[in-house]
Amino acid sequence: MIKPTLTSLLQINRPLIMAPMFLVSNTKMVIEGMKAGVAGCIPALNYRTLEELRASIQELKAAKVPGGSFGYNLIVNKSNIKYKDQLAVLCEEKVDFIITSLGSPEETINAAHKVGIKVFCDVTDLAFAKKVESLGGDALIAVNNQAGGHRGNLSPEKLIKELNENTMLPVISAGGVSTKKELDLMMSYGAVGVSVGSPFIATIESGVSEEYKQACVDYNAKDIVLTEKISGTPCTVINTPYVQKVGTRQSWIERTLNKNKTLKKWVKMIRYMIGSNAVTKAATEVTYKTVWVAGPTIENTTEISTVSKIVDRICS
Repeated sequence: MIKPTLTSLLQINRPLIMAPMFLVSNTKMVIEGMKAGVAGCIPALNYRTLEELRASIQELKAAKVPGGSFGYNLIVNKSNIKYKDQLAVLCEEKVDFIITSLGSPEETINAAHKVGIKVFCDVTDLAFAKKVESLGGDALIAVNNQAGGHRGNLSPEKLIKELNENTMLPVISAGGVSTKKELDLMMSYGAVGVSVGSPFIATIESGVSEEYKQACVDYNAKDIVLTEKISGTPCTVINTPYVQKVGTRQSWIERTLNKNKTLKKWVKMIRYMIGSNAVTKAATEVTYKTVWVAGPTIENTTEISTVSKIVDRICS
């Protein structure tokens, strides 16, 4: 069966989604991405209020050009108390697509499809991909072990091929792409497009500090480590001196409490709040507590560039 391509799904010129990145992604980046013929996605949690979220959607709708597309990422588990209201706003404003993460996408798929919004779902394995397919999702975002942030465990080749062979949904690969050669490799495995995040951190348009951007230039793939200190779930960060000092594993108290089914979700929620606060401060202001989220694809970041130049580097 021939599966729809990412370009046909979103009516874009190039098979790339600028992945949603907490604190990094913003309307300025997405507008430049649309001009370059790709899709851009912003985490709904980047906005403190529903009014700010709605204003950003309206800004992107006004700036949209043929060949470009925009969407938003929703954290759909119980830890996101804003989820239902955020979903309502996205549906009211009729964004082009929604990417779901960290929970069941059922409610999002049902609500979004009623108003013609496509829903792509983050998956890291076949079991969850089959669930997404049964719920009527439009595509799978295959988060592999080269992705930044909360990554999967399988290699790009293994994950893409497994999902393609066992589901009828188109597969968008997430992780391991920062050059045209790497994009072509993912497509050769059977991906219909790619979701790319870390290479866009060090751009003029991104909303983080110059120190964060420069770190993506100065550090390399070998400097990326997994930490449990942000959300309780392993997350990739740059191995700065501060990260080395505080360590990357949960405390013995957290590990013990995580074994208790009743307390586990509260422990994760508290850890997420503490970790997010640290990431926010490091991303937006000068601080010695440098917890910078990034993936190994910063390997090919050699300067602070522009969104359009990076799109050209990957797609041309």
